[in-house]
Amino acid sequence: MSQKEAILQGRKITKHFGGLAANTDVTFNLYKGEILGLIGPNGAGKTTLFNQVNGVFSPSEGEIIFREVEITKWPPYKISSLGMARTHQIVRPLKELTVLDNVIAGACFGHQNHPLGKAKEIAEEVLDFVKLVERRNMLAGSLNVAQKKRLEMARALAANPVLLLLDEVLAGLNPAEIDGMIEVVQRIRNERGISIFMIEHVMRALMTVSDRIIMLDYGRLIAEGTPEEIVNNPQVIEAYLGDPKLAEKLMQGGA
Repeated sequence: MSQKEAILQGRKITKHFGGLAANTDVTFNLYKGEILGLIGPNGAGKTTLFNQVNGVFSPSEGEIIFREVEITKWPPYKISSLGMARTHQIVRPLKELTVLDNVIAGACFGHQNHPLGKAKEIAEEVLDFVKLVERRNMLAGSLNVAQKKRLEMARALAANPVLLLLDEVLAGLNPAEIDGMIEVVQRIRNERGISIFMIEHVMRALMTVSDRIIMLDYGRLIAEGTPEEIVNNPQVIEAYLGDPKLAEKLMQGGA
């Protein structure tokens, strides 16, 4: 990226739940066309940060700026209308609807609120993109975990976002399914030009797809940098990776 344009900015984001500080002074930039990874131990505040970015929670302090607009107190539907979409760690498809109808809903109620006819056209294209089109007439509840993850992604893509938040899209997948999903994530950025912010525990995958990675620990941002810088960062090794030898394995494409 020759000229970096921040599409998403967090400024000293702090979130308290009673006496618990889930996030404290978290400041970061996500640049247009970038894949930014977010890591940290369980309970580090990663999903809480996501929930503030897309309006589920409002920060106790700090600012969130998306496409040069402050969205700190905006509700999710209004943020969606500005071009943000999200997947969830626990997928919740509309089980009694078909795969196609699930994605049509994403197109109808997303960024551009398409009418039904156009939404169906978009849904067919997106299902083909995520390699789920052959199952378009199946009930969403009948899909396996990997297919439901792809459906969740398709529904988000049908909203035509400029920024996509991915919350552990690789959780529960086997190695072959992980490789397939990595390919989809890369194509979303490379072919559709969508910026991506992703929480992930599968470090091998995150090393492959991310331009940069930030790390939270006890709600605070303790490290940011390229994948190589992150896995060799002593604080990251101590707080998250645990084994200094793991960094070498990750750099070699293992683990």
